Amino acid sequence: MIQDITTSIRTIVVLWLLTALIYPLLIFVIGQGFFPAQANGSLVTNSQGQVIGSTLIGQAFSREDYFGSRPSAINYSIGEDAFPTGLSGATNLAPSNPELLELTQARAEILQAADIKPTADLLYSSGSGLDPHISPASAIAQIDRIAAARNLSADDLEILIKQNTEGRFLGIFGEPAVNTVTLNLALDQL
Repeated sequence: MIQDITTSIRTIVVLWLLTALIYPLLIFVIGQGFFPAQANGSLVTNSQGQVIGSTLIGQAFSREDYFGSRPSAINYSIGEDAFPTGLSGATNLAPSNPELLELTQARAEILQAADIKPTADLLYSSGSGLDPHISPASAIAQIDRIAAARNLSADDLEILIKQNTEGRFLGIFGEPAVNTVTLNLALDQL
């Protein structure tokens, strides 16, 4: 019985060393050594070197001279009724829920008032509520508004959208998407 207890204790110590020390340290070294940008949050900086966001988390762009992002159920952590940064979540409203229909209709009216063709990703929030991506069609639908606000040509904005369009993951998964955070940063750099 003493031998069984000794074996159990040695096994616990070895497994603890592997899972609590060696594995996390190895992942940390690999992340910082080979993928430092991703391991540190995929942060985006402006021309002054200030961190202004992350390519992984959407932001609310409400000014007329920026491409609008997906709506968020958590308001991207801005305003009085928003949750603190880092929280995510969807509305959890069923498709048959009248609140979801009212919310969608209100978003559609806002888009139509701005002469933007409502698309699914400009009407509905993502499951996490933090998705920074919109479809290329949603970005193209906003070109006229931004061209007028920034006094730019529509052709220049189309080129900018194409330059900031991410393809399918591994060439087969998902759909092409435009990251509004990086697109608006590139727009500021024009």
